[in-house]
Amino acid sequence: MVSTTHVFSSKGDVAYFEVRHRILSGELPAGSRVAQYELASELSMSITPIREALRRLSSEGLVTVDAHRDVRVAGISADEGRQLFEIRLALEPEATALAAARHTSDELEAMRLAASRLLPVTRQWGEAAIQAHSAFHRSVYAASGNEAMIRMLDDLWAKSDRYRRAGLQLPDGAEPRDVDHRQHLELLELIERRDAEAASALARRHIAESLTSSVLHKLATPTD
Repeated sequence: MVSTTHVFSSKGDVAYFEVRHRILSGELPAGSRVAQYELASELSMSITPIREALRRLSSEGLVTVDAHRDVRVAGISADEGRQLFEIRLALEPEATALAAARHTSDELEAMRLAASRLLPVTRQWGEAAIQAHSAFHRSVYAASGNEAMIRMLDDLWAKSDRYRRAGLQLPDGAEPRDVDHRQHLELLELIERRDAEAASALARRHIAESLTSSVLHKLATPTD
């Protein structure tokens, strides 16, 4: 079954969103082969829309296609991770400041609910923690009132979660992240007080100290 809430205009769209979801959720891990004919059978469609979807995903850098049309999920890389990290560092503190200034009572309640479901992003809590973490941050930037920024951050977070999952496998991923966890609650307090400047500054520090930054350091460090 397709795992998105998008309105589809073609079978190619159905295939695209389904495979993209499986890649970004980790169901199809980095380096794994995309079984095109099995996928076509599962989605009750011909191979043509599957190949159309894979061409789109290849243009996004999410899959690689060799000369024999063998398709694999693209690996994570230091370059892509750094670029995603830099975009997040540029956009999310500003979105947080806008959320502090503009949020409605309903949006604040959504943030409080998301905060109540947070878990430390460690190996112990795994996927549940990643999903709760993403949901909290989305509840914040969704209150920015800037639809273009929200769409950009949605795409950024979906792609960045692949790096967070990789981070759980590092030594840091097994350690308590109490400071990181506490910063979410501090961020919520600042937003409640409509302190946009302080909320933006904390968001920037939170990103800089995140598990993703540990992954980037590891990817950028040469191995013997």
